[in-house]
Amino acid sequence: MNAPRAGAGALPWVFSNHGLRHSGGIERYLLTLVRGLHEQGVRPTVIAKTIDRSIEEAGWVDATAVSMFGVPGKLRDLWFDRRLRALKKRHGWFPLIALNQTAAADIAISGSNHPAHLAAMGLAPRRSDGWKTALEHAHLQRSRIVVAHSQLLAQQAVEHHGIAAGKIRVLYPPVDTLRFSPVDAARRAELRARFELPADRAVFLLASTGHARKGLDLAVKALGHGDRPTLLVVAGRPPDVQAPNLRYLGYRTDIEDVYRAVDATLVVSRYEPFGLVGVESVCCGTPVLVASQGVGCAEVMRGDGALAFDPTQPGSLDAAIDTALQRWREGRLHLADPRAALTYDPAVAPHLDGLAECIAACLAG
Repeated sequence: MNAPRAGAGALPWVFSNHGLRHSGGIERYLLTLVRGLHEQGVRPTVIAKTIDRSIEEAGWVDATAVSMFGVPGKLRDLWFDRRLRALKKRHGWFPLIALNQTAAADIAISGSNHPAHLAAMGLAPRRSDGWKTALEHAHLQRSRIVVAHSQLLAQQAVEHHGIAAGKIRVLYPPVDTLRFSPVDAARRAELRARFELPADRAVFLLASTGHARKGLDLAVKALGHGDRPTLLVVAGRPPDVQAPNLRYLGYRTDIEDVYRAVDATLVVSRYEPFGLVGVESVCCGTPVLVASQGVGCAEVMRGDGALAFDPTQPGSLDAAIDTALQRWREGRLHLADPRAALTYDPAVAPHLDGLAECIAACLAG
């Protein structure tokens, strides 16, 4: 892509997404982009199903909310797509950077892949899955540029939707590197005491709002029982199982402090198109036990930042836990140089530069 460079302020920034709010990974991604643009003095346009007017980011955008009143849940994505296409035509929004699946996308963000998700979870497609897959197909096929959040997603766009590889650009998603940053040992100890985490156990975190996909059962099997000095803590949705070495921390808006307080974070998902949790944890100085297959963020981790395991090999996760425990006992599990554990710059500015190149390419025709 050799489009001429342009400053962010000279370009039209128009995003669509399910919501402008604190919620899942794709919503957090939009908030990070909005904050990054705000720091550059740019006020983007955002079209979403839900706009949380109480958050400061809502004051930094020109927002259009698309009402879902009376629309059945399984039809809301289709209705949003229809309304987006009409609104885009009416307002002349171009190019539209779509974080949600829509045929209105000019720059299609690929942050998930529904057929790959179904295959990884062993789920038979239902009628509603057919609708989702068809909308995702239109999202990727009709756009001018596909921005994939991992090489895994780029490969799956080709495999499941027949997207030409030359149309795809991989831009790993950013995190708020001011929010997700390391603290000194004294502060970590304070946070550990605040969350009432034991000093004589290695504490492993699973951040999850969808336990079947995120692998809660695998984490509990590996850490919830037995006499190893470990504790599994879950942040997000309440766990639907109980175990002697399992604790629930609730839904956290201070997840950065949880990363800092624990000893390691688990990314044991059966399917994880990227996994911002992994990068956020590393940025806070806490290493990640990460599956080497089916997890996008494994592509960007190196050195002591990642203790990789092979989910297809029995005992591989246990071996990674034992390695983490040994480093914990030796006092060398915490990351002294978090940025050295990542292969890319996770700050928002480089990512916005990449998106700016995509916008310029669309404008250049």
